[in-house]
Amino acid sequence: MADGPNANSTPHGEGPSGKPLPLSVRLLAAGMRGARDVGKATGIDQAIEAAAEEAMVAAVESEAVERAIARVLKGPVVEEAMNSALESDAVKNALVEALDSELVDEVWRRLLASDEAQRLVERIAEAPEIRAAISAQSVGMIEDVGHTIGNGTRRLDSVVERIARRIFFRKRRSEPTDRAGAVTRGLAFGLDVLIVNLGFSGLAAVAALIASAFTGNGNGVSDFALAAGTALWFGLGSLYLVGFWSLAGQTPGMRFLGIRLDLETRGLRLGKAIKRLIGMALAAMVFGLGFLGILFDKRRRAWDDRLSGVDVVYEGNERTPAPWSRLQAAEPPLATGPATTKAPDSRGLRSQRVVGSSPS
Repeated sequence: MADGPNANSTPHGEGPSGKPLPLSVRLLAAGMRGARDVGKATGIDQAIEAAAEEAMVAAVESEAVERAIARVLKGPVVEEAMNSALESDAVKNALVEALDSELVDEVWRRLLASDEAQRLVERIAEAPEIRAAISAQSVGMIEDVGHTIGNGTRRLDSVVERIARRIFFRKRRSEPTDRAGAVTRGLAFGLDVLIVNLGFSGLAAVAALIASAFTGNGNGVSDFALAAGTALWFGLGSLYLVGFWSLAGQTPGMRFLGIRLDLETRGLRLGKAIKRLIGMALAAMVFGLGFLGILFDKRRRAWDDRLSGVDVVYEGNERTPAPWSRLQAAEPPLATGPATTKAPDSRGLRSQRVVGSSPS
């Protein structure tokens, strides 16, 4: 090992090749060494370093440097660098290994077990938008079932009407109609009767429970109670029909199968609704003969329809798109020739009917 601080260092006054340096170079080196020693002794070198540091910081914090950095970040260089980094197999492998690590699993476990996460889940579940979406989904499923059944009953309306007209030697219908037929109307009325019976059964059960609690007699129903219950059933059914006809123009059974009263307004006037109820009662009192007009009349009108002056028509089966849907409703084609309107026929299709002509 060579002695001294550095055996390979070049002696003062000699160049790398061992030749002596010129006098001017040796004098300049001696001056620099002297100035460095003086600067260390007096602290000038530290002042120069501090001034240089402040100058560099001021230069970096200047508006010109900020504008330059912003231009670089907005330029394609950064985007290309990010894309190339994301497409790199090394970066992908590093991300996959990081996601598969136990540290990430532990973070997820602690996050899901935290009280903040539980409160967030409860807040989302209680949000009115979530509840509205769930309700709309349930109603939409029921409407889809009703549309499917309604399409089948519309076909049966035409079949039953055609058979009845053939049996009684009536002229066959020449054009389709948008008036509801016997099968659809009968099934809708049956659903309404079922709803009324369910409501009446609940009320009767409560009344029977209260009566047995006060009288202590549960051995049967008296004639008076039977008569009162029958009257209450008819009253509840009448209120049900008149109420829905007046408020919505259709009962829940009619809505389920896609039929409604042919009205320009939302509901039927109360006076006409009562007339319609009386017409239905009269048609049923003569052993149902008042309903035969649904099979043989051109507009499928029974006595209740004639007395109230309102027909029962099919509703369109078009689905209403959700507010956030990007689907646009199909626009009807432009009519050529005489003015025409579109009306669903007994098969659930759309057929043209000349405006001003009597509906079939």
